[in-house]
Amino acid sequence: QVQLVESGGGLVQPGGSLRLSCVASGSIISIYAMGWYRQAPGKQRELVAGMTSGGSTKYADSVKGRFTISRDNAKNTVYLEMNSLKPEDTAVYFCNADGVRYQSRYLEVWGQGTLVTVSS
Repeated sequence: QVQLVESGGGLVQPGGSLRLSCVASGSIISIYAMGWYRQAPGKQRELVAGMTSGGSTKYADSVKGRFTISRDNAKNTVYLEMNSLKPEDTAVYFCNADGVRYQSRYLEVWGQGTLVTVSS
């Protein structure tokens, strides 16, 4: 089985920073894309940032210039550096891995989520 484990969420004041990490474990051969989604109360889950194994990135307009996604392909790990955090960034952040090559299959896997709260 493939699992994603997130860490790094918590409470931060507006203007502060947090770094999220997500590690994929299991007998993984490769992962095409890894990224972060978030879901605020009463809202739909939305893409925050994603990155392919080749280094292409995509960001939500609302986080451009504030958040940075990075990957360590050798460690099957993805990071999200979040700066200049705003109250509207408050949400549960979910790690996603797509195109996970596992045995003879390709999978999409989600993490359990980590809560980020931006409040004074």
